Amino acid sequence: MTENLRLGLYICHCGLNIAGVINPETLAKQAQDLPEVVVCRHHLYTCSEAGQKEIQQDIQHFGLNRVVIAACSPKLHELTFRRLLAESGLNPYLLEMVNIREQCTWVHAHEPQEALVKARELIHMGLAKARLARPLADRQVPVARRALVLGGGPAGLRAALDIADVGHPVILVERQPVLGGMANRLHRTFPHGQTALSLINPLMAAVMLHPGIRVLTGFEVTEISGHLGNYRVTLRGKGPSVSEACDLCGLCASACPILIPDERQAGWTTRKAIYLPSPTAFPGRYVVDFAHCDRCGRCIPACPRGAIDLDPPEVEHRFTVGAVITATGLVPFDPQGSRYEPWTKLPRVITTMALERLLAPDGPTQGRVVWPGDDREPRDIAFVLCVGSREEEGNRYCSRVCCPTALKQALELKARLPEARLRIYYRDIRTVKKDWEALYSAAREAGILFLRGIVEDIQACGPRLLIQARNELFQAASEDLVDLVVLAVGVMPGNGASLRGVLKLPVGPDGFFLEAHPKLRPLETVMDGIYLAGACQGPKDLAESLTQATGAAAKVLSLFAHEAITLEGLIAQVDEELCVGCGLCAQDCPFQAIELFGPEKKQKARVVTAACKGCGICAGACPTGAIDCLGFTDGMLLAQIDEALAERPEDKILAFCCNWCAYAGADFAGVSRMQYPPAVRIIRTMCAGRVHPKFILRAFEKGAGQVLVAGCHPPGDCHYISGNLRAQARVEKLKGKLAQKGIAPDRLRLEWISATEGRAFQKVIIEMAEKLPKKAAPT
Repeated sequence: MTENLRLGLYICHCGLNIAGVINPETLAKQAQDLPEVVVCRHHLYTCSEAGQKEIQQDIQHFGLNRVVIAACSPKLHELTFRRLLAESGLNPYLLEMVNIREQCTWVHAHEPQEALVKARELIHMGLAKARLARPLADRQVPVARRALVLGGGPAGLRAALDIADVGHPVILVERQPVLGGMANRLHRTFPHGQTALSLINPLMAAVMLHPGIRVLTGFEVTEISGHLGNYRVTLRGKGPSVSEACDLCGLCASACPILIPDERQAGWTTRKAIYLPSPTAFPGRYVVDFAHCDRCGRCIPACPRGAIDLDPPEVEHRFTVGAVITATGLVPFDPQGSRYEPWTKLPRVITTMALERLLAPDGPTQGRVVWPGDDREPRDIAFVLCVGSREEEGNRYCSRVCCPTALKQALELKARLPEARLRIYYRDIRTVKKDWEALYSAAREAGILFLRGIVEDIQACGPRLLIQARNELFQAASEDLVDLVVLAVGVMPGNGASLRGVLKLPVGPDGFFLEAHPKLRPLETVMDGIYLAGACQGPKDLAESLTQATGAAAKVLSLFAHEAITLEGLIAQVDEELCVGCGLCAQDCPFQAIELFGPEKKQKARVVTAACKGCGICAGACPTGAIDCLGFTDGMLLAQIDEALAERPEDKILAFCCNWCAYAGADFAGVSRMQYPPAVRIIRTMCAGRVHPKFILRAFEKGAGQVLVAGCHPPGDCHYISGNLRAQARVEKLKGKLAQKGIAPDRLRLEWISATEGRAFQKVIIEMAEKLPKKAAPT
């Protein structure tokens, strides 16, 4: 029996974000007589309480069984309207959102007539897809109530404690031999001057003593798979080189013949290849630095407890966890290899991190402000800000914490050396918090001189240093002789490339992990169940890192409040009658979510629904059309193609964009108001690997001028592990056959565009539009 379709279409003004470019009322009038559309309305803010109530009433009054909303990106309010449909007694998957804001009015603000035509066609595409929508059922998946925390710095420690204190077990993984992270190298924190150890030591002790926290130092994550509530994690590392029997006597280090610079003391002192990382180390035992140890074995007989193993076994741990918190922190910018390297070779030029150790009581000079080996205190001290930050040739972002760090250190130096002359060379002083601004005011009141300018060179001048700078206020060159120069270095993400590849999390242009949404989901990532804490997301001070860690822990606890969670009904489905048992779907699936069953030579594919992510990579591979992806079926995508190219197809670019990166990149172009030609019509797929060659051929058969397939950057950015690589192989194979069909291969383009690369999306569309024939006037 054929269903009697009754569609409701709602067009949002979004204030003037949409209505300031096109007229939603005109769109509503054009659409009200379309087939199966029984009600069509426009509203100032469809997501408002009044807008939602209107939809709810219409569902009841008109008996609507499909709802199409033309408004902002589905990445913003799709869940909002799905909940509304569910509350109204309608299956939430009978909703279709049409993106006429981020991907229309915001990017065609100066072409209102073309934007109106595009919005109308996007609505037609949405209606075509909605007509083929079918009710779907969500999946109930049990939650493994154990958390994995990556990183043993302040944020990781705080998050682990907050979760474990409620009663849930936690695995805390730190790749270094001890906990504490960068805080181990700090002397005092800003803005109030507490010592770093007084803040971090209680956290480390509490974690080590907590019965619900298992600490694994010296381990790294090598593999992670699964889904929200059920992630399977593999950790690899070496067994302990020094066992818990160590009593910190230090005889092993005395016997060790190898001396290497001590990185904790900024290289001013040396340590042995077997050493105690810090006096307050957690775990509290010596460790072997195998990168420098020559296995001479002298330490072994020197140890009275027999605690040393110079050949510890490789150890692998496998865990199932319900959630992951990433707290991998930051590292200071290293001037080596940059334009600042020659300065760092000069005596008495140090970084702010090195000055932290110089000021510390357990530092190389026991806290005295003198150069190691020289008892003369500096009389003239200069700070140079923004070293490695806000630069075209370095990191373009502001590191945020460099200014307050330099101010804190300058104030401490002034307090210790009241007769010393201090000056700070700066571009801009950025004190973004009220407590930080107090540091700046205190520095001014203490007589510290602020010089706005660019330091162009530093040279040795006898026992002193000559600073050559350009004063931006007076546009004049200046020179100054000083005894000590402190380079206020910026910070960089501590999430190594290997970890980024394992987690499959997108990063921004600055290399820090990218949150799902900067305002609405600042602690979450695009991977459900993986959260961000601390400076792995961007430069942060200690207080902000701890605050975010507590927030991330609260997200995990909210998840663990349920024995089972609901996963979307967007999964693959097999038509056994069409399946020939070729196994391509199982071969291509990156999640082992498809298995073959039945007798040999008569096997059929079957979907393991709990493991299926709904990416559609399998459907993109199926040669018979036996496997489809619910919510993004073949029929839906073909219907959208046909509607998109119903008028003037030769003047259009049809773009298949993956949900997580390319589609989000197009949204980012909209948020940034980056203008590009209105010729493009975007079809959203969960993954570029969902794009079957038949979709591309259908577009060319319909006369498309250009076709774009856009996904995540390979090799490691794909949220479905290998979907982008599958897409690449299929597109390249199809390109080789297009000429045989009379289609120029350069009309098909494959691009990698991340969620933050709005500029790249804009550039691609402009370039592709230039290859289109001169378009006719819009109608």
